Amino acid sequence: MCKEIEVKDEIDCGKCSKQSDCCRMGAWIDLEEAKRILESGIKGDFFHLEIDKEFPSGYKVGTSYEDEQCVFLDTDGLCRIHKVDYALKPVTCKEFPYEGGKISPIADVLCLEHKARIARAKSGEKK
Repeated sequence: MCKEIEVKDEIDCGKCSKQSDCCRMGAWIDLEEAKRILESGIKGDFFHLEIDKEFPSGYKVGTSYEDEQCVFLDTDGLCRIHKVDYALKPVTCKEFPYEGGKISPIADVLCLEHKARIARAKSGEKK
């Protein structure tokens, strides 16, 4: 992978033609974020509670069952959480296609902008 693709400010989600594409498999979020979302009254479920020391609470939950789309993705293709209160949107969702400051391992599957940049880098095309 090219180094310029790794630079955090390279991918602008606002330029994505299908911004909900990255929600088609749900996300892992911190348990405390899930609690705040539920307390806000936003409808949706969480799945697969797991211990994970990488998350602030030490636990993570999924926003989808298996590889289904995120349960918070509305029929209009927008995030129900984002529409109600952006502050409640989970950190992993806000940061995608990045994870820990680097491109997420699944960005090449879910992020159209990242896929396009990979294709351009392989073809030698400039921005």
